[in-house]
Amino acid sequence: MQLVSDLVAGKTAAASTGSATAGQLVIGTSGLSGGTGVLATLPLDAIPFTISGAVATLDCTPALTVTASASGTAALAEFRNNGGTTIVSGLTVGTGGTDIVLGTTTITSGGTVTITAGTITHG
Repeated sequence: MQLVSDLVAGKTAAASTGSATAGQLVIGTSGLSGGTGVLATLPLDAIPFTISGAVATLDCTPALTVTASASGTAALAEFRNNGGTTIVSGLTVGTGGTDIVLGTTTITSGGTVTITAGTITHG
């Protein structure tokens, strides 16, 4: 899991070294792929996760917020590095019991998107 955190932060995978740079959490529709289906892009801190065993937990204290860039129903999420390369895809999105927890899955362009929790579990 440390490798995922390092890749989102733009570090070198082979040695987990290098200066960290902020990655992105992209929230999208069920058709999320590249620039298609993107509803909101949240900039992340340079070190966005805490790692415990096989679980990476997104730091959502306080809750992460961003203005939506499009309207639609949130269904998937991806973590991307600062260059826009997808590091983790296919994450589930919902108001509970999902990889990424939102205040609502109904996203309106110009409205606020709030992320209250996020985890990635290896295995």
